[in-house]
Amino acid sequence: MSMMSIRAATPRDREAIRLVEEHAFGQQAEAGLVDALVGGGDTVLELVAVDEGQVVGHILFSRLAVQNGGKSFPAVALAPLAVEPSFHGTGIGGALVREGHLRLKEAGETLAIVLGDPAYYGRFGYSHQRAAGFDSEYQGEALQALAWGEAPESGQLVYAPAFSALAA
Repeated sequence: MSMMSIRAATPRDREAIRLVEEHAFGQQAEAGLVDALVGGGDTVLELVAVDEGQVVGHILFSRLAVQNGGKSFPAVALAPLAVEPSFHGTGIGGALVREGHLRLKEAGETLAIVLGDPAYYGRFGYSHQRAAGFDSEYQGEALQALAWGEAPESGQLVYAPAFSALAA
């Protein structure tokens, strides 16, 4: 059993992160999303999983706003989460999600939104029921939320501009 560690991503990790994203998703869209989020200054938390000096996993949480009645509430969007295919099933993705949540809670964040597999993200407390009240172009079973404290239960989800480019 090798020693996998999780740490904050650094500028030196950019190329390795791009490769993990491309390998995990089999396309370049998510890697481009990461570049756009980082370049746009919308990153709240970005972590990498490292095994024997190699980046094998990556998670990014970007700033998201919940707008309701003229007020804007800060939240985070979990996207993307990627693990090198040869490391799937080893718990790296889960470790990245859990570590991300710990760091976000410590930083005072109270609401995270994800668009993904309910069976997978449900293990970490995300639920569509918690996200059902939000207005979003992504509204559906895959849109899930997790709150750690006082957070709105309705409103318009406003993602970082990089997501619009992804959808285009």
